[in-house]
Amino acid sequence: MSKENIKSDDKDPVEMESKEKQNDAQELQREDASTVENNEAEEVDNSIPEEELSKEEQLQQELDAKDDKYLRLFAEFENYKRRTSKERIELFKTASQDVMQSMLPVLDDFDRAMLEVKKSSDQSLVEGLELISNKLRETLHNKGLEVMSVKAGDVFDSELHEAITQIAAPSDDMKGKIVDVVEKGYTLGDKIIRYPKVVTGK
Repeated sequence: MSKENIKSDDKDPVEMESKEKQNDAQELQREDASTVENNEAEEVDNSIPEEELSKEEQLQQELDAKDDKYLRLFAEFENYKRRTSKERIELFKTASQDVMQSMLPVLDDFDRAMLEVKKSSDQSLVEGLELISNKLRETLHNKGLEVMSVKAGDVFDSELHEAITQIAAPSDDMKGKIVDVVEKGYTLGDKIIRYPKVVTGK
């Protein structure tokens, strides 16, 4: 028997199996590495359209965000215009109301003056005072001031009239109704700025 045969016969079967396993493992590693490289190459190839698509989506999202921001700003600006316009109108009304209310005692004085002047025999004085009174009332009327229509015999309404006292009704049909108007009431636009002061029957 030759030395080579002896050496080959003397090889440990366990050692040979271990080497075969190592070779198999190395082969599997090479196959895995090759598979990974192929997969990476495929991912690189596939990532190109994905990147382009994501850029398009990103641009679309940015455009949508800008559109949304523009619409929000536009809506806020419209709300601001409406709010400031309403505040301006309310300010004008308030300022006008203060002026009108301060003029009401003057109108009351004109009414009392006219009652006394009409007793005078001087017709030119009466006509002159009536002219001034009418001009003042017309000017205030053009600014929205209106006299409330209230007269004796009207049904008393606590929402529209201010009762300063009650007296015995001169007749049964005057009970709960206005007997006399002590002070005129006025409206400015749709708002009552002074309620008429009345005497009611009981």
